[in-house]
Formats: sequence, C-alpha cells, structure tokens
Amino acid sequence: MAENSSGLIFASTPTIEGAGVKLSRVFGFHEVPRLDPFLLLDDFHSENPDDYIRGFPWHPHRGIETVTYMLRGNIEHGDSIGNKGVIGSGDVQWMTAGSGIIHQEMPLETKGMLQGFQLWINLPAEDKMISPRYREIKSADIPAAEFDSGVTVKIIAGTLEGITGPVQDIVRAPSYYHVMLPCGAQFSIQYRKDENCFAYIFKGSGSFNAGEGAEINSGTGIFFSPGKPGGAVSAAAGDSGMEFLFISGKPLNEPIAWRGPIVMNTEEELNLAFREYQNGTFLKS
Repeated sequence: MAENSSGLIFASTPTIEGAGVKLSRVFGFHEVPRLDPFLLLDDFHSENPDDYIRGFPWHPHRGIETVTYMLRGNIEHGDSIGNKGVIGSGDVQWMTAGSGIIHQEMPLETKGMLQGFQLWINLPAEDKMISPRYREIKSADIPAAEFDSGVTVKIIAGTLEGITGPVQDIVRAPSYYHVMLPCGAQFSIQYRKDENCFAYIFKGSGSFNAGEGAEINSGTGIFFSPGKPGGAVSAAAGDSGMEFLFISGKPLNEPIAWRGPIVMNTEEELNLAFREYQNGTFLKS
C-alpha cells in the first residue's frame, strides 16, 4: 500500500482460490479492519478456461454477505437452501450467509474474456446468525444514470441522482456503483461522511480528487477514509477512459475473528462454526 493526497492506494495481487482459480485480490485479510465493513474484493478475469474452470466447489459461509457481479461470462450457482441457476453477464448475486449456507460457484467455459468480482461484506454481531437468503438480480433490472459528459453509472445498490438500485433489503445498506467514464470525462460522487468508501479501477486509468495524486492504472484500488475528502470523490478519466467500482458503507467497529470462509466476532464463535460444519450441525435453517 502507498498513500498520496487522494487516498490510500493498493494494487491487486495474484492469488489462487477455490479449486485452483487464478484471480487478483484487491484487498483481504491483511487489510482488515481498514476497509470495515468490507472484508475482501476479488477480481477474476481470464481468456483461458484453465484459469477458472475448476471453480469454487461446495463450501460454507457464516457471518457475512457475498456479492458476485459478472461483467462477462457465466457462473453456475447452487446452495443448501435450494437456490440454483446461472449468473450471466451483467448479473449480480447477493447472498446473505447469516447463520450458515453451503454453496458452490462454478464458472462456465466462455469464448473470450470471463470477468467478474466478488465482494465480502461483514455482518454486525446482532445479525451474524440471521436466516440465510439469496437474491439474483438480472442485468436488465439494474438501472443506469447517464450524464451529458458521457458518463454512465450502473446502480446495483444505493441511490444516485434519485435512482435507487434493485438491492435494497440488505443489512448494512452499502452503495455499489459501476462507473464508466469516457476519455477526459470527470465525475463527482457524494458519500456519507461516516462511511468508508473505495474505488477499484479495472479498465483504463485516471485520477481522483482534482488530480491531487498520480494517475491510477487498471488493477488498482484507492481507499477514501471517512471525512476525507469530506464526503465527495471526484474522478477524471485518462486518455483511454476509465471504469471502476465505487463502494461505500458505514463501518461496524466490531472485533473480527476470521478463518477461511467464516467471519465471526470471537475465536469461540469461529471454532464453534467449524466444529458444527464437521459434525453436520452447521445449517440452522
């Protein structure tokens, strides 16, 4: 990580997860709790099916929400509460693990580039053991705000310019935007001063906050702490334009006990979760 006047800069790093999926980890365990309530962001993209086809076989989650957003390609999903289907290009899967869910996510072979993101959001202590639930949002149901400058923003969660995203019944009510800026365009996004927020640039390059820092390239994130820069982030695209995720949410400020796919508040809760998974009592509903 490195810091400039725009915020804290962090480059994604190559990682292997699941049954051998090659991906880029934007942030994860080592950055906790800096981006609270956000725990992890992965960017998986490849034109080679060997990099992703083994996927993420059956595994448990407890205490978090996972958000999968597909840009290109398809992932087959199934879980222990009976949901199954295919998350296609532009679709979103928002899964609240709560007290416990077991699921699998298996990318399907795609001609050309397969690309998507998975975000983990922590649940507060009072909601760690709520009943699990699953929402699949189709691309056609995700609204977009369009601006005269050519800027387009897809609104997955939160409200922008009076347009509210389709994911509304979620615990922490974060904002999740996909921002697309053409060459030379500028755009400003407001966020609450008590929220943590970050941007992840996955295409092109640009700068933030009136060019106070160096231009940021694809594969790089930037974290803006609460009140800095005062509840607003301005972005300016470089010569090739820029696309980025902009995500914000109010921190929990709670202790975190995290191992693998389970995130609780104490080591005792964490150990109990793994014991229950091993003895077959993990699922509560």
